Amino acid sequence: MNNYSELLLKAISVIENYDNICITSHVNPDGDSIGSVLALGLVIKKKFNKHITMLVPDKVPNNLTFLPGIDLIETDLIGQKVDLFIALDCGDENRLGVEKSLLESVSVVINIDHHITNTDFGHINIVNPKASSTGEIVYDLINHMNVELDKDIATCIYTAISSDTGSFKYDNTTSKTHMIASKLLDARIDTNIINTNLYQSRSIEKTNLLVASLNTLEFFNNKKIGLAMITKKMLEESNATSEETDFVVNFIRDIDIVEVACILKEIDNNTIKISFRSKKHVDVSQIAKSFNGGGHAKASGCTIYMNIEEGKQLVLEEIVKAFR
Repeated sequence: MNNYSELLLKAISVIENYDNICITSHVNPDGDSIGSVLALGLVIKKKFNKHITMLVPDKVPNNLTFLPGIDLIETDLIGQKVDLFIALDCGDENRLGVEKSLLESVSVVINIDHHITNTDFGHINIVNPKASSTGEIVYDLINHMNVELDKDIATCIYTAISSDTGSFKYDNTTSKTHMIASKLLDARIDTNIINTNLYQSRSIEKTNLLVASLNTLEFFNNKKIGLAMITKKMLEESNATSEETDFVVNFIRDIDIVEVACILKEIDNNTIKISFRSKKHVDVSQIAKSFNGGGHAKASGCTIYMNIEEGKQLVLEEIVKAFR
């Protein structure tokens, strides 16, 4: 038995031994994080009948509210006893959206993730950068529990995997990813409902934000770099939320001549969140890492503390270096 399987079995053994379990993910949740939280939460309730708190401290994006079990999501831990804390899809404890004191007070922290920059902050760390998504690791964990996948659980896992592979387009998609997808299809999930919600339900507010941000789009380095900004004013005028802006950087990356796309999102006058995407050759996780961020080779992010114009010049310099 390999180390990965041993870690999965160890995690299952720990889950069996604790009754009050919190499962959560990173702030600004996406399809992989919420799909993984729901899938694992539903399985543990089904298999072990434990007291489960599925925690998402931020607003659930509208395109994910269709997921089975979404009404079970909690937004805080007030009044909840937690013995076992399971963190999913989170590269470091600072992105969990819970107080660090909580992690220090629980008996065990299980950290399940696929980001290569993960800091191994758990007592048990199941970090597999070869997995397409955290949803893929959750599938492996469920498979080791010998739980039959029902339609609801399979829908959540499929959503998680599809979200992080760009509907199976990105090169983190492997033969194993497709094998898992085939098993999920056998559970009679409705891919039309999933795909419509994930990829064909952009709100008019998000569309207005896209138009506004593209007016700031500039190209650099022989148009291999596409960079745009989202200001607080744009968010206010479009009535869009700051949590749902990654689609803009994906749109820029999909321009045929662009190799690296970057979006700078203004949180306040001296706080900028940055998202990077690359297409072929540039490892943007290294760019993010230079600003104490992280993520994947083709999709990463960070936060910097300066005004947006200063941040733009600093970030652009780092992106250009990555082409040398």
